[in-house]
Amino acid sequence: MDRKTFIQKTTLGILLSIPAVTILGCSGSDDNGNSRPDPDPDPTAKNCVENGTSTSVSTADNHTHSLSVSKEDVSAGATKTYDLSQSADHIHQVTLEANDFQALKTSPNSSITKASTSNSGHTHNVTVSCA
Repeated sequence: MDRKTFIQKTTLGILLSIPAVTILGCSGSDDNGNSRPDPDPDPTAKNCVENGTSTSVSTADNHTHSLSVSKEDVSAGATKTYDLSQSADHIHQVTLEANDFQALKTSPNSSITKASTSNSGHTHNVTVSCA
């Protein structure tokens, strides 16, 4: 290949590649110039509606009770009274109100603490938080 042919072919290659690069460089996406996708959400993020709740019940008179609050109850958001598990031959109750469920949904890193009903001369503090 002589010099003249080399220059002609190189010039033609450059002239053809400019429109191709321009067309490929323009995309129809509306990512505002951000070619990186949004990062994945934090897999450890707390979310009562997705993951349900975790609860703890304080010890009183050398025993404790347990409570389970489902993600369906959180989603429904309606006031509900729960029976704590039976322990030491008695049961306590605790009521979570609509505003408690709303607080768990809007502030998943917070927790709600309520006192149970009194039974056998004592109460328990019940803490509900998002899992």
